[in-house]
Amino acid sequence: MADPSSYRPRPGEIPDSPGVYRFRDEHRRVIYVGKAKSLRQRLANYFQDLANLHPRTRSMVTTAASVEWTVVSTEVEALQLEYSWIKEYDPRFNVKYRDDKSYPYLAVTMNEQFPRVQVMRGHKKKGVRYFGPYAHAWAIRDTVDLLLRVFPVRTCSAGVFKNASRTGRPCLLGYIGKCSAPCVGRIAPEDHQELAEEFCDFMAGRTGTYLRRLEKQMMEAAEEMEYERAARLRDDIGALKKAMEKNAVVLADATDADLIAVAEDELEAAVQIFHVRGGRVRGQRGWVTDKVEEVTTGALVEHALQQLYGEESGDAVPREVLVPALPDPLEPVQEWLTGRRGSNVSLRIPQRGDKKALMETVQRNAQQSLVLHKTKRASDLTTRSRALEEIADALSLDSAPLRIECYDISHLQGQDVVASMVVFEDGLARKSEYRRFQIKGFEGQDDVRSMHEVISRRFRRYLAEKERTGEWADENGDGDGGVDGADSLPESPGEANGLKDEEGRPRKFAYPPQLVVVDGGQPQVAAAKRALDELGIDDVAVCGLAKRLEEVWLPDDDDPVVLPRTSEGLYLLQRVRDEAHRFAITYQRSKRAKRFRASPLDDVPGLGETRKQALLKHFGSLKKLRSATIDQICEVPGIGRKTAETVAVALAQASPAAPAVNTATGEIIEEEPGTMGSGGEPVTTGAPDERRGQET
Repeated sequence: MADPSSYRPRPGEIPDSPGVYRFRDEHRRVIYVGKAKSLRQRLANYFQDLANLHPRTRSMVTTAASVEWTVVSTEVEALQLEYSWIKEYDPRFNVKYRDDKSYPYLAVTMNEQFPRVQVMRGHKKKGVRYFGPYAHAWAIRDTVDLLLRVFPVRTCSAGVFKNASRTGRPCLLGYIGKCSAPCVGRIAPEDHQELAEEFCDFMAGRTGTYLRRLEKQMMEAAEEMEYERAARLRDDIGALKKAMEKNAVVLADATDADLIAVAEDELEAAVQIFHVRGGRVRGQRGWVTDKVEEVTTGALVEHALQQLYGEESGDAVPREVLVPALPDPLEPVQEWLTGRRGSNVSLRIPQRGDKKALMETVQRNAQQSLVLHKTKRASDLTTRSRALEEIADALSLDSAPLRIECYDISHLQGQDVVASMVVFEDGLARKSEYRRFQIKGFEGQDDVRSMHEVISRRFRRYLAEKERTGEWADENGDGDGGVDGADSLPESPGEANGLKDEEGRPRKFAYPPQLVVVDGGQPQVAAAKRALDELGIDDVAVCGLAKRLEEVWLPDDDDPVVLPRTSEGLYLLQRVRDEAHRFAITYQRSKRAKRFRASPLDDVPGLGETRKQALLKHFGSLKKLRSATIDQICEVPGIGRKTAETVAVALAQASPAAPAVNTATGEIIEEEPGTMGSGGEPVTTGAPDERRGQET
């Protein structure tokens, strides 16, 4: 950390004139660019007692190793040079609006022979008319779709245009009247150019004259009894009015203006901009910035103006810019904007009327943007910490549960019983640690017994891993633990808290939780606690979250713990429980679907998918295949006698499938070709849940 006094210029070296200064670090990188009406007075503010400086200004001057300046003749030149250097050097300590130029614009390529209407992002190109920015690209496409009926301008890409020209056939839009088809010569280049100009005029807000002209033409067509033409003009007018309705009138005098509002606190500021053209809000954008130095609202407005209009010219800079506070000094900024536009630009604070009311709306948007930004940051840090602390207090834990595991049981009327284990670390889902279980210890529906089995298997694995110092004995997960290795979620392989085996693979179940949450009430909690006691594990807390009243149950307690509905701790437990339920349901459904698709042919050794499909295609159904002789099976291409004998034996040993039933009428449906599932079994009507009950 440098001492600012080590590079402070000597008295009298700094000129008392307008200019731009740059702070550089020890590697000669520019870390801050600023401008000043008087360089001497401005730089003196940086070389004072560090305790009097803004924290981030203090960080900047102690990071810097030198300062240099450039004298200019006017403050306008200083403003222009400051903007150029900020764009060139991208200094880390300058105010940065997080705008990646990705806002979509409606663009018309007037620099082409046949102008094209399209969505464009990024830096603006010369000869292209831009309208916007819009919040979403779909909003542009909706507007264009309505306007193409009246202004059938080309919208296709260069490749599509050339292909249509080569084949002499226009695209679909040309056939339905939403493109004038210049690709096949239906319209002359100069006429298409004029059509694009009319489109731009309408988008620029000059709508009244054009609508009145269309209405006059409609009335003339009606008087001449050209009713079809009058109907088309009527529909065109309706389409234009519908497009105009998408942007509500906010300023009755057809004003062209940009409104800028700022919401700020000590460390951050949010900027919102409404682009009003022809009295209608045509676009909106917003930024959030860190306040690197102690800046006023007027200075933030000045930075926003640089960001907005630094690369704009002409009509892209509106006649009027309404702001919450004026830059100090005002004249250089206003003169700079006037130079960018080529005519006078008014920069002022609205005092009354519609403009003041609209500015209040923009201000509310800026305030909401800042609140939302802070909420997101809080959810990443502060809120999660508070939630973990609330859980620790409610459950009387010694410390916050940094790792929480939640278990849920899922089945369908006692069939395909499975369980899930999800992991949250520091309040965030750790999907690479998720695991799925098949209940193998018994058949049927018993959530309490299933929970006991799953907890026992998970923590037996933990103890085994602990004893074996990380050696993974059953690589496929089909041994004592009973976890299918294929059922793990390898979304982030190699993370697993750095606990890896000798081959660098994550060691499963090697890291214990501080808290086990089970989906259920007192019986499920008691089963989980009993499983831990049987294994001698006494340093893992257990609780259950019951769905009905969102009560938290603890082992050996007759009364639940009731967290406030607004509690962050309860919200986190609900998220963990819901994620475990989702994960379990997904696994149970996949197993059920696999069982429904199962076929006796799946167990025939050496019979692949191709020959299996050939058999079903030849005989039409599994029922007919089952009744076929070995010689008939041999007639199928690719099926030899040995394979045919194996197929016949497998089908004879397999029990016939239950008949298909129409659940609406109760009648048995005869199996017909084309009604088989992928495994060859007949498909029953009605959803699985209707036939077999509901999932849990």
